[in-house]
Amino acid sequence: MTRRGPRSGDEDTREAILEAARATFAEAGYDRATIRRIATTAGVDPALVHHYFGSKEDLFAAAVHLPLAPEQVVDEVFAAGVANAAARLATLFFRIWEAPDTREALIGQLRMALSSDQPPALRDFLATTLFRRAAEHLSGPDRDLRIQLVASHLFGVAMVRYVLKVEPLASAPVERIVAALAPRLQGYLNET
Repeated sequence: MTRRGPRSGDEDTREAILEAARATFAEAGYDRATIRRIATTAGVDPALVHHYFGSKEDLFAAAVHLPLAPEQVVDEVFAAGVANAAARLATLFFRIWEAPDTREALIGQLRMALSSDQPPALRDFLATTLFRRAAEHLSGPDRDLRIQLVASHLFGVAMVRYVLKVEPLASAPVERIVAALAPRLQGYLNET
């Protein structure tokens, strides 16, 4: 019988939920992973998942060690409008990747996305949460396409810098990378 309810300590329960979330996101992808399924795997009531993490988006962010909740990422980037949002986005993106715990989790998600037949949780999360929310801040035609073009540049650089570790990109200062990327990315964000 699956044990329900709190475990011996809050931290044990929280960690069990995170482990179940990582396994469920990896197996089912972001879209098909449900709070109920994660709770069942963790042996807890779904209300506890909501208690510790709030939303599925926040649980995913915690499971892959994102230092900001997804809503905060988009809100922070577009808080001052679309003008110069590319520089803010690139700076935040690389700040997240530069943190060792976050980087390892994201590298794992990238590798899983490239090698798995299962729907990658990271792809689903990006498409259903971050991209869609970010596109809402843009005006003009092809908003979804333009956001995905921005993301393809950022993730391409992340792949070469953090996974493949190709020099000189692997050791270039983040500020230099942001300065080179931001004008190109801003072109996608601006209405065309």
